[in-house]
Amino acid sequence: MTEGLLARQAALALLMGVLGDRQPLSDLSEGPILAKLPAAERARAQRLALTTLRQIEPTDRLLQTHLKREPPLLALNILRLAVTELQGGAAAHGVVNAAVEMVRKGQHVSALAGMVNAVLRKVPVGVELTGAVQKMPRWLRQPLVHAWGRDVVSAIEGVQAKAPPLDLTVRGAHPDGVVLPTGSVRVQGAGQVSTLPGFAEGAWWVQDAAAAMAVPMLGDVRGQRVLDLCAAPGGKTMQLAAAGAAVTALDISGPRMGRVRENLARTGLSAELVVADALHWQPEALFDAILLDAPCSATGTIRRHPDLQYIKDGSELGPLVALQAQMIDRALGFLKPGGRMVYCTCSLLPDEGEAQLAAALARHPGLSVVQTAVPGVPQAWFMPEGGLRLRPDYLAESGGMDGFFMVCVTK
Repeated sequence: MTEGLLARQAALALLMGVLGDRQPLSDLSEGPILAKLPAAERARAQRLALTTLRQIEPTDRLLQTHLKREPPLLALNILRLAVTELQGGAAAHGVVNAAVEMVRKGQHVSALAGMVNAVLRKVPVGVELTGAVQKMPRWLRQPLVHAWGRDVVSAIEGVQAKAPPLDLTVRGAHPDGVVLPTGSVRVQGAGQVSTLPGFAEGAWWVQDAAAAMAVPMLGDVRGQRVLDLCAAPGGKTMQLAAAGAAVTALDISGPRMGRVRENLARTGLSAELVVADALHWQPEALFDAILLDAPCSATGTIRRHPDLQYIKDGSELGPLVALQAQMIDRALGFLKPGGRMVYCTCSLLPDEGEAQLAAALARHPGLSVVQTAVPGVPQAWFMPEGGLRLRPDYLAESGGMDGFFMVCVTK
């Protein structure tokens, strides 16, 4: 067997799951595809699949110059993976041999082994993918161009085309990295997270720099009862607990709440954990503050989850917007008079952010925006209405950030 074939076959299975069956990469990665691989091979397969997904459009442009017609998806994905490896400087001999072997073993594509061999021998090691980077799908790109213009959208796509750094929220000793103005520590080329200094001691947790800005918007929460709605995987729950709040963390998913429990145990922090549907759950008493990280399109996280642009088509947006409005109304009912609530979504779409705020203010005459300053955040990132709009092209020189909308309101 060609060396490294198992990781390549796993990467191919991940690509087929995303591009053929429109399954989320996160679900595929937790399934049988990677289960029997050693940790290093598992990480290699995921990295190869992610890199390929970030640059399918420019890769296909390169392949089209050597193909008379587009091959079946299985063969095409094998070619895409091979180009990704060659672009990264992998030895051509191993890459080409592995690709040919995978095609020969593939269903209904074995006859294309000669074509795959011929095409890949024309692609030099270290090949540069020229032209425009991977574009977002039309259903997403069009409203973003309308909101911010083509230059901003192109800048966002430029950030999404690159592997993101690792951002940490820290409480103690941590790996060497750059401390961002907002306090997050950014680590480039981190490798396996669980082996980094301070992980076992619970001195930090992984949390994108943008996501970490929602809790500071609530202000001082020491000694206050705070509800974290849609809490999994627990980054904001840990932030709130570390800030001295008495936290109730609620999520509808039992397995995802299990991750919150594990993270709390590792960091030595505590919170009351509730597995329930927020639309039907009723607390025993009202809260001083609430953080609602509402279910959304997750379009702000494409730089970390490039599969999202291939498995979604925008049809889920209407139901999500309706659910977000329901959750805002429900959460406000859990809040003490004069209490604060932060509403946030990891979405790039104004319908899930700015428009939701405007609609909520119209529905609730006693509701108003709290103008909160977040340490290290430029005033230019705040919208005139008071919400904080974070975009992937912010901090682009050091790897960008996830796209978010977040706003603090009081009633």
